[in-house]
Amino acid sequence: MSARFGERVRDALSAHGPLCVGIDPHAALLKSWGLTEDARGVRDFGLRTVEAAAGRVGVVKPQVSFFERFGSAGIAALEDVLAAARAADLIVIADAKRGDIGTTMDAYAEAWLTPGSPLEADALTVNPFLGVGALGGTFALANQHDKGLFVLAATSNPEAEGLQRAVSETGRAVSADIIAVVSSRNAEHSDTGEWGSFGFVIGATVDWTDAGIAAFAPTAPILAPGFGTQGATPADLRHRFGTMSHAVIASESRSILSAGPAGLATAIDARVAEYRESTRG
Repeated sequence: MSARFGERVRDALSAHGPLCVGIDPHAALLKSWGLTEDARGVRDFGLRTVEAAAGRVGVVKPQVSFFERFGSAGIAALEDVLAAARAADLIVIADAKRGDIGTTMDAYAEAWLTPGSPLEADALTVNPFLGVGALGGTFALANQHDKGLFVLAATSNPEAEGLQRAVSETGRAVSADIIAVVSSRNAEHSDTGEWGSFGFVIGATVDWTDAGIAAFAPTAPILAPGFGTQGATPADLRHRFGTMSHAVIASESRSILSAGPAGLATAIDARVAEYRESTRG
C-alpha cells in the first residue's frame, strides 16, 4: 500500500524544505521567457519548470487557469506537465479550486484524483464555501486513492475577509469552522502521530488572530501562498505560522519564475537555502 498523502508531504518537506514552485505561465512570463502565448508556450514553460524543480524541491503547483485559457490544447499541455512532474517524483498540487455540489463535484474529483486519469494529480485545491459537506464525495475519493486535498480556509485576498472571518452559529469564525470540520475527518483517517491528508490553504500574509484561527490537530499540510512577490519572506515563516510552521508548503511562483529558464535552477537553489537558514535552530 502506498504512503498516505500527508505522510508523503511530511517526507518531502523533511528532505527538501518548504519551498513549492508554482507553475504559473502568465502572459508576461511567457514573453520574458521567449515563448509563444499559446498551448505550445505553456507546455514548454511547464516542462522547463518541472525540469528545474526536480530534485531541488518536493512540491510543484500548476495553476490550472493559465492552461485552461487555451482550450483543449491547453488542457493537453497541462496533462503533459502533470505527468512529467509526477514522473520526476514531485508532489503535484493541481491548483484548480474546484467547489460544487453532488455529482458535479464528484466528477471534478474523479478528473483530478483518479489514478490513471489524464489530469491525475497528487492533490487538489478545493473550495468549501458551498458547505464542507458538499465535498463529502471528494474526501472519500481522495482517501480511497491516498490523494490529498487543500481546503480553502483563510485566504489573503481582502475580498474574502467578510465571509471567512464572519462568526458562525458555533461562535467561531467561518475559517475556524472549516478547519475544525476537516480536522475531524483527518482524525478519522490518520493513525496517531500521522499527518492528515486533508490540508488547508492559509495565506502567508494572514494574521491568525485576526482571522480567528488557531493551531489544529492532527497536523495536516498547510499550503501557504503569499511568499515571494506577495510580500512574505522565508524569514516570516516561523513568525506567521508558529508551532505549525513545520507543516507549511511555501508556495512561490513569480518570484522564482522571473529568473527565466536559464536562471531558474539557480533561483530555486538560492530560495531553498534561504528557507533552510530561516528554519535552522
